[in-house]
Amino acid sequence: MLDAALRRATGPAFEATGVRLARAGLRPGWLTAAGWLAGVGACVAAGTGTWGAALALWLANRLLDGLDGPVARAGQPSERGAFVDIVADFSVYGGFVVGVAVAEPPARLACAALLAAYYTSGTAFLALSSLLERQQAESLGDQRSLRFVGGLAEGGETIAVYVLFCLLPSHATLIAWLFTAAVTVTAAQRVVTGARLLRGRPGRYGTGTRGASTSLGEPTAAPGGASRR
Repeated sequence: MLDAALRRATGPAFEATGVRLARAGLRPGWLTAAGWLAGVGACVAAGTGTWGAALALWLANRLLDGLDGPVARAGQPSERGAFVDIVADFSVYGGFVVGVAVAEPPARLACAALLAAYYTSGTAFLALSSLLERQQAESLGDQRSLRFVGGLAEGGETIAVYVLFCLLPSHATLIAWLFTAAVTVTAAQRVVTGARLLRGRPGRYGTGTRGASTSLGEPTAAPGGASRR
């Protein structure tokens, strides 16, 4: 819900910084790796209840994730880079919730429900992206190699919720349940959107979408988060 506004506000600065970093010889894969390590650190810090460190590392992860795509686009973006980026993002998104569950036992049921909602929402947008043709995906107006159908819970909301986990760990149960509801709504939105977009599209083995073989579309990277490649 917030991602379009955030991209308009921060996109030019990220793109300009990406060009400068690319000219300096920095490779996008290095930023992806550094961001993933910061994210893993955030997960570990959350699991140990070191919330100040978790917050700093989480924000570092999001900053680096916001830069690897612009650096890639300033040179030669690759589908391999986009693939590695989305895997790194998902591992951190899930790992952080596990860390919260470890540090705050009363929140474990809510965290488990949140992970289930992530699974459903992520499956919906990844399945849809694999079935939509590139031309249709690009018509949605996004230049990233990976993008997703928007919804109530996107990257901006995920950043905010994880910040709240760090700032208000004693309220982790309430935060997790509320975000679970938001991600569940997002999953439903993506399922409905996918069913509408794919209605009547022929599959590889006949009418319908089962077994369809189409070129990779343009989803982004997150249960609620976004990859910028």
